[in-house]
Amino acid sequence: MRTILIVHRYLGVAVGLVMTLWCLSGFVMMYRGFPAVSAEQRLAGLKPLDLSHVASSLDPGPGPVEGFRIEMLSDRPVLRLAGSTFDLGTGARVDRVGSAEATSIAAAFAVRRGVNGDRSRTEVIDQDQWTVEGASSRGPVYRVSFSDPARSVVYVAERTGQVVQATDRGSRLWAWLGAVPHWLYPHVLRRHGQLWAQVVIWTSLTGVFLTVTGAYVGIARFRRTRDGRWSPYRGWRWLHHMFGLTFGLFTLTWVTSGLLTMNPWGLLESSASETVQTALAGTVQPADVRAFLASAPRAPGAVSLQAAPLGGRLFVIERFRDGRAVRLDGLGRPAPLGRAELERVLAASGQRGAGLRIMTQSDDYYYPNYDGPAPLPVWVARFAGPGGRAAYLDPVSGQVRLAIDGEAKASRWIRVGLHDLDFPGLRARPVWDIVVILLLAGVTVGVAAGAWLGLKRLALDLGRLRLRRS
Repeated sequence: MRTILIVHRYLGVAVGLVMTLWCLSGFVMMYRGFPAVSAEQRLAGLKPLDLSHVASSLDPGPGPVEGFRIEMLSDRPVLRLAGSTFDLGTGARVDRVGSAEATSIAAAFAVRRGVNGDRSRTEVIDQDQWTVEGASSRGPVYRVSFSDPARSVVYVAERTGQVVQATDRGSRLWAWLGAVPHWLYPHVLRRHGQLWAQVVIWTSLTGVFLTVTGAYVGIARFRRTRDGRWSPYRGWRWLHHMFGLTFGLFTLTWVTSGLLTMNPWGLLESSASETVQTALAGTVQPADVRAFLASAPRAPGAVSLQAAPLGGRLFVIERFRDGRAVRLDGLGRPAPLGRAELERVLAASGQRGAGLRIMTQSDDYYYPNYDGPAPLPVWVARFAGPGGRAAYLDPVSGQVRLAIDGEAKASRWIRVGLHDLDFPGLRARPVWDIVVILLLAGVTVGVAAGAWLGLKRLALDLGRLRLRRS
């Protein structure tokens, strides 16, 4: 018992402070996340397509094309392939975007977001606190700052000219109070991806150990004393003991599920979505791309044309700024998706089907949550075999929005369910808010009291050591 107490006490100094930070930032994470540009915001920031002049000399390469997207880059239409961008007006490859063009792209995006201010500065950076994710594959970005009251900043990728991030003073402040401490996400650490992952994993593992040993000690010391009390402690120690016992289970489930969000050692990792998408889509050949470009539609108001191959044939989704989407075939003609086509594709994909239906209400796996919306209706294809595999397919394109297998189901309940208390019956607001706030407050008191006691004991021990040396 003495050894466990000593280990628990001194682990609680460092890791207990981190766990307290996780709890406090968790209150913020309930309502505000890390700044990000959604797909809808990116579409809203694009200019309408102008395909009046498309070069016939465009050569996307000899091999299969892993999808493509056509949109405007400032005032010129471009074809975006995996890792390459082509100017559709000249057929030339776009290797980088200049400062003036990047500033123009950022300014147009900012205006559509309601930013009321002039550009104050444009600079090229490799990455910063808000663009560290994906920086190694994306390359440098232009950081374009504006003089509006919110101090907005728009980031444009130098290689592609795409808007990859946008922040303002409010989103940055809330991220510093929420996502950054909760994910241990300061740039000085996060820019070293492997080191950051190991720090989070091993800190979480230590937190699990700290919680388990604390529960063991707390239960062992929980007994009725002569004066009728159930704890031998008083003051901060009583708070740590009683709140730790009462909320210890939630502390353990939160820190364990937080660990599992990192998918350590491949636990709960699923590739179902990628596997099903590859099986259903097939490949797109360069000739298919050239044929589509030769007959590309010119619908007024369209801002994007995105490849959505299905069953080895090229289809393209024409998207509008207001959210409308129209499916076209490889020659630019309307081609609405129906049940018969989906059934044929599923049968030819090698996935043994066990049913196909249209779903108009969310279920336990496909539903709006912290990660984003879940638009309805959606096609649900269920597959035969173990694990209860299923795929949720976009009703316009047939693309996989979500696919689940045994690992994905376990991840949904163990990782998402336990960490966010995301269970049926608790999702309704404000029931979820009240339950989570009360539980998180109890966990915070127990963890913070332990961290404070550890700091006091460390200061006492250091004082005694100085006295002995003197």
